[in-house]
Amino acid sequence: MSQATTESENLTLVQAVRDGLYTEMQQDDDVVVMGEDVGKNGGVFRATEGLYDEFGDDRVIDTPLAESGIVGTAIGMAAYGLKPVPEIQFMGFIYPAFDQIVSHAARLRTRSRGRYTCPMVIRAPYGGGIRAPEHHSESTEAFFAHQPGLKVVIPSTPYDTKGLLTSAIRDPDPVVFLEPKLIYRAFRGDVPTESYEVPIGEAAVRREGEDISVFTWGAMTRPTMEAAEQLEGEIDVEVVDLRTVSPLDTDAIVESFKKTGRAAVVHEAPKSGGLAGEIAATIQEEALLYQEAPVERITGFDTPFPLYSLEDYYLPEPARIKEGIRDAVNF
Repeated sequence: MSQATTESENLTLVQAVRDGLYTEMQQDDDVVVMGEDVGKNGGVFRATEGLYDEFGDDRVIDTPLAESGIVGTAIGMAAYGLKPVPEIQFMGFIYPAFDQIVSHAARLRTRSRGRYTCPMVIRAPYGGGIRAPEHHSESTEAFFAHQPGLKVVIPSTPYDTKGLLTSAIRDPDPVVFLEPKLIYRAFRGDVPTESYEVPIGEAAVRREGEDISVFTWGAMTRPTMEAAEQLEGEIDVEVVDLRTVSPLDTDAIVESFKKTGRAAVVHEAPKSGGLAGEIAATIQEEALLYQEAPVERITGFDTPFPLYSLEDYYLPEPARIKEGIRDAVNF
């Protein structure tokens, strides 16, 4: 659907989350929001603000502080016809529910031989950069991308946020929907007021280029774009926002790489076991004969996420991204 053919609002990313939930709840009575403080308080980041007053306590449900219970309850609701959207307040709090997600939600279709599906969306703010305490800055999307049966979606713009959330809610299988809280209120974008979908599993080329392909997602899209723009006239950088890390848009990755012959991957998760390695392996398998240089990984470090004074050093920022791009191009 074209953004130019419909009315739109100028929203932040977190407002687009709220708009996506509101629009789907209006259209489908089976959509239920649940989590810690999502009701009367409107959520820790106010992503569910006003939904309690609009839809009542039977569809916007305040839960105990028990992530395993929140997700386990949502799985049962999904199996019997509802479309729950449980919120985990921060990605670092999701681990008590990990068993429910990977042992039950992801396997329900297979375990029941298709008799049941699990149409649920597990929302969680993720990533660093907001000077939060321990457990509040996790970027462990690779944990969930590794699990068959789960889709993992990470938007980077308000428009994509609403469209991808709509697609996730309508998907018959479980989706882990990670929201980059660093850019929750960093900028605004036009978001159609009516319902629309952005397809899960399709990347977006944010910037065309000929010299190197840089793959990224979530909050790292903005510093990657900034680095690409600063390199204009020196290196012609193509920036590909994957938007979905499971399933990966392999076709988009390979198509871009065949054009440029060089690649870098930017993510804030630790390097070891991160999705940059999977993307590099995909390039090796599908486009080896086009490769002109090693794939650069511009990532966080293999340490726990640091506090305050080292946070900016840990996160990839334009200067470090530019250095990695130059290393790949000058190999």
